Amino acid sequence: MGYLDNSIITVDAVLTKKGRECLAKGDGSFNIVQFALADDEVDYTLYNPSHPGGSAYYGQAIENMPLMEAFVDENQCMKYKLVTLPRGTSKLPVLDLGYSSVVLKQGATLAITPQTLNYLGATQIYESSGYIATIADVRLMGTFTGVGINTEEARNLNQTETIGTNVSKTVIGSTINLTATTVNSVFGGRNELITSLTVTGKDSGARITIPVKIIKSN
Repeated sequence: MGYLDNSIITVDAVLTKKGRECLAKGDGSFNIVQFALADDEVDYTLYNPSHPGGSAYYGQAIENMPLMEAFVDENQCMKYKLVTLPRGTSKLPVLDLGYSSVVLKQGATLAITPQTLNYLGATQIYESSGYIATIADVRLMGTFTGVGINTEEARNLNQTETIGTNVSKTVIGSTINLTATTVNSVFGGRNELITSLTVTGKDSGARITIPVKIIKSN
């Protein structure tokens, strides 16, 4: 979803397959109960406190920037979500996955339990709503699941199967389980394949992306 014109409230929205199904029912089941905001298209380095026109023009270049249209690639849109943090927060939360990169042999399994640093005054390192994890190419995974969070959103995402040309998959959990594929054909003539794992804290908005390498065993 994105604003088409920043001078008036005109919104361009692209519905997911599930959203289209709910809207088509026409029974009132299509209700937006949650939403997120992001400022991916804003370049804050353009803020100019030295503008000769005075303070009213400091952000003029930012306000005149083109706005992105809505698109549905979760790996490219809404990377920088707007979040509300406790008053007095002096450092932005950051995620620690315990790994800067992941290397798995075929069939190998790994459980990742993210921690959020600088979160809630450093009194809590795990987010109660869990973490959103997206594997860019699920074809490299035998299984990719999220566990530990039992909300309706988490259950729906964790049970969703990829279809058609979709190759990414998103799950929600306090722990993310990965099992490398045992299928040799996906490697073609290569001995290793590389994708990426992106994890976002649902409460903090902190985000991290690490590379994932799958090594062919045979």
